[in-house]
Amino acid sequence: MINNLSAKERLSIAREKMPEQDAALRSRNFAEVNLGLSLEQAMREAQRCLLCKSRPCVAGCPVEVDIPEFVACLAQGDLAAAAHALMRDNALPAVCGRVCPQEVQCEAKCVRGVRGLPVAVGYLERFVADWAMANSADLPGPPATVPSGKQAAVVGCGPAGLTAAGELATRGHEVTIFEALHDTGGVLRYGIPEFRLPKGIIDQEVRRLIDVGVRIECNVIIGKTLTLGQLREQYDAVFIGNGAGLPVMLGIDGENLKGVYSANEYLTRVNLMGAGQVFDSATPILRGRHVAVIGGGNTAMDCVRTARRLGAERAMIVYRRGESEMPARVEEVHHAKQEGVEFVMLTAPLAVLGDEAGWARALRCQKMALGEPDASGRRRPVSVAGSEFDLPAEVVINALGTRANPLLTATEPALKLNKWGNIETDERGATSLPGIFAGGDIVRGGATVILAMGDGKRAAAAMDAYLRSA
Repeated sequence: MINNLSAKERLSIAREKMPEQDAALRSRNFAEVNLGLSLEQAMREAQRCLLCKSRPCVAGCPVEVDIPEFVACLAQGDLAAAAHALMRDNALPAVCGRVCPQEVQCEAKCVRGVRGLPVAVGYLERFVADWAMANSADLPGPPATVPSGKQAAVVGCGPAGLTAAGELATRGHEVTIFEALHDTGGVLRYGIPEFRLPKGIIDQEVRRLIDVGVRIECNVIIGKTLTLGQLREQYDAVFIGNGAGLPVMLGIDGENLKGVYSANEYLTRVNLMGAGQVFDSATPILRGRHVAVIGGGNTAMDCVRTARRLGAERAMIVYRRGESEMPARVEEVHHAKQEGVEFVMLTAPLAVLGDEAGWARALRCQKMALGEPDASGRRRPVSVAGSEFDLPAEVVINALGTRANPLLTATEPALKLNKWGNIETDERGATSLPGIFAGGDIVRGGATVILAMGDGKRAAAAMDAYLRSA
């Protein structure tokens, strides 16, 4: 029996490497970079798990997936049981297996990581979730629920909203999601490129939620089409998970020149509207031979790797700190380097320079040095006098982050916000208004998909208790 392998035998198994599309080829297409493990690879990787009784990996997962159980089932080759264990706790496992930062969450807690590489939980999650999608006919359907007679509204069809909706529906509540855009998925669809998260994966995950009774209405802007007050009148409880989609501006001269994008606009045009990916796209996108992306997070990586695929000869990350301080995932940085992305480190933008016709032509920059650590624990960048230089760039993309859009919250003055305009909640996700809950980026500010999902799951449990006590 596989589960009877000794600890020594398990420790002797090397971590599997994720098969990838060739870098020279993938830098010119939008097909998924990571190709997925084979069954043999997945089972061998699952056998690396030490089956420790303390289960620290579960504590490292924001949605508390029973990682040891699904990994043990996979190691035995019982894929149906592995899928059941995984999908019991995670509403979007195929998404998480691709974009969740496991290296700082579940894998960071893995006991195997003390003396080597942790179990590749993310790779295994993706494998099991993909298998479940391909073999859904062989899996049992969702369990029957007793209708509660209560109705819940969910604002936003992103990871927080989808998770909350699924949790509420499986508890017997009638759930309707209101989405401002014309398609589902929120930031999963408009913010993450196809080469990291194929749209077909999002469609299948959403369809699974529809199968458990979740209704989705697109093209409904809460704060404009309907107010939050109207939702409160029509539904027994409301979850707000509309994200934080308002860009943080650069605050430098020239950012209104033609050729300057916010990351949100740039990625939305390409990801949601197909700009640059299909011949007959009605949505334009500027390509540019020289593209400068300002920022060092995953969104910046998505932008610069997208620019490379759209034909940029010189696709550059401009970041004011060093590479070790970058918040982007190590895998994304590694892939970007393989694809020919240039990293202009310890460099801060001063202004966007334009030509006589108002088009961007260069980014004026200044070199930086690292000083003492700031509140984030990273060394603070300090400008180097007399180090200004111009970086040629016809397209400049601002990927400095996002903040809360006040469109929804402005319609409900009694809803308590913090100084950044984010909704304040307690540890359960309850807001200052009875029956109104919130989670994800509208509460946290810009964060990860899995943290938003954790918020949605936690708030749904609190909403369930509220609805049953009302």
